[in-house]
Amino acid sequence: MEFKHVSVLLEETIDSLNICPDGIYVDGTTGGGGHSYEIAKRLGDKGRLICIDQDAEALAAARVRLAPFEEKITFVKSNYVHMKEVLSELSIPKVNGIVLDLGVSSYQLDNAERGFSYREDAPLDMRMDREQSTTAKDIVNEYPESELFRIIKEYGEERFARNIARNICRQRKEKPIETTLELVDLIRTSMPAKARNGKSHPAKRTFQAIRIECNRELDVLRQALDDMIDLLCDGGRLSIITFHSLEDRMVKTSFKKQENPCTCPPDFPVCVCGKKPKGKVVTRKPILPSEEELERNTRSKSAKLRVFEKIES
Repeated sequence: MEFKHVSVLLEETIDSLNICPDGIYVDGTTGGGGHSYEIAKRLGDKGRLICIDQDAEALAAARVRLAPFEEKITFVKSNYVHMKEVLSELSIPKVNGIVLDLGVSSYQLDNAERGFSYREDAPLDMRMDREQSTTAKDIVNEYPESELFRIIKEYGEERFARNIARNICRQRKEKPIETTLELVDLIRTSMPAKARNGKSHPAKRTFQAIRIECNRELDVLRQALDDMIDLLCDGGRLSIITFHSLEDRMVKTSFKKQENPCTCPPDFPVCVCGKKPKGKVVTRKPILPSEEELERNTRSKSAKLRVFEKIES
């Protein structure tokens, strides 16, 4: 299956990086290479791009797509949470820009065998890195009911999380839940008819929650944010596209903290904590997809772009 993915907020993201032709840039979630292609196009002979992705299939597709710029690009199979180590091994202390496009790619959703889709029958997998051991099947069949409820409620923002978690645990006592459509049927029966027949697919939120847990997406983002800002050179920018309210809140909070890290009480006349800002938030409000993009690509609906600029004190 061909790796197809429409990059969301493409122009806005590329513009936000303020690309310097001789700079060094990192695409931490390369996917099919949409953002990487536009970055590489703008680099001169001395410019360099590091393409990181944990999905081997995505990286293979990106190599093909980015072949015209191969002399400028280094491909690394890894998770962006290890960016500091990756750059250290490449003897790169600082970079001019980093981009992250979080969430699941169109290819991963549309490739039924990957187990991300609630519309096709396939083994419950959902691993972005197919070399990791934990799959969605493990989560569904082995997590305690209380933990399943927490994940589905918190990560999926699902109103019927308690019923869904309870029914999963009842069903797996009889036999393991092994496929996507088995799980979809369970989710459907855990909801009232009105909710089952709403605008969005009834399994959408639960599948999102299990995918986030399977790939530790929020933990990875939380661990990586400070490191990525520290990796920027003076004037360098970090541009992050999120698709989930918890991710967006995490990015927003981190950026604000890096802009104003002072922990002194508000009534102190001067700062005594000694914590200095690392830069400034470029996007006071997130950049959202245009009406035209929303019509062209419905999967861009929940996308938000936030940008931080490093300023050496």
